[in-house]
Amino acid sequence: MQSWFMAIRPRTLPAAIGPLLIGNMLAIGLEQFSLLIAFTSMLCAVLLQISVNLANDYFDFKNGIDTEERIGPVRVTQSGIISPSSVRNAMIGCLITSLLVGSLLIAHGGWPIAILAVASILGALCYSGGPYPLASHGLGEIAAFVFFGLVAVVGSYYLQAGATTMTAWLLGCAIGFFNAAIMLVNNTRDISTDSKAGKNTLAVRIGEAQAKVLYQSFVYLPFGIIIAGFLLGSLDGLPVLLSGASLIIARNLSREFHANSGEALNPILGQTAKLTMVFSLLFSIGLYFSLS
Repeated sequence: MQSWFMAIRPRTLPAAIGPLLIGNMLAIGLEQFSLLIAFTSMLCAVLLQISVNLANDYFDFKNGIDTEERIGPVRVTQSGIISPSSVRNAMIGCLITSLLVGSLLIAHGGWPIAILAVASILGALCYSGGPYPLASHGLGEIAAFVFFGLVAVVGSYYLQAGATTMTAWLLGCAIGFFNAAIMLVNNTRDISTDSKAGKNTLAVRIGEAQAKVLYQSFVYLPFGIIIAGFLLGSLDGLPVLLSGASLIIARNLSREFHANSGEALNPILGQTAKLTMVFSLLFSIGLYFSLS
């Protein structure tokens, strides 16, 4: 059980929960709001995140990217803790389960949700696998921004409201940048081993110095977005004020990321995921009280 716990990488799960929390909280004041749909969408997102993690573990070993030189957290396939076939079967099982859970969402939301479901499953498989792995071509951060930002926030709000709003798109962008930052930490830590294996992540392409600058942009841009949303009248004061308090965490993480390299970046990976969750919780609390 402990081995499978390592395989699903629980530190990354806030990246899946945070955007769904915000998307559903945006719709909580609507007459048609459904708790069942809210919890089902969160469960589906967590299953997809676990699927991505298992796929990354399996395909990076299969493609010779994860080797004994790896400096990141233990990968169960590469280290021999769990057999490759077991990890592959667990990945397939999670994807099938997410589709079964998501069938309720598809029935509720119609063809737009069906398209998002198919795209999300393909994204989970194509991040590390397939003929054109997104992570190996510098597209990992973009995939994180789209699927765990825009799709997660806007899609979950659409499920409840049957429409989208500027507020949902703004918050989708904000959370998307946080989740892209998580991906960037992972790829910056692995620059040395990824470049040897021919995995041309964004960090490999731009180099560590520029990756550090980009990380700062990713963790600061969400706060610029919520300020812009406030000035445009799309976001209310209390949610903006509360979520803005997490800027302190972003500032500290930016400093730590700039000052460290390699294995020393491992703690920052989980802390950046926590930043996503803290921002989402604070914004959601502000939304709740502003609607009360």
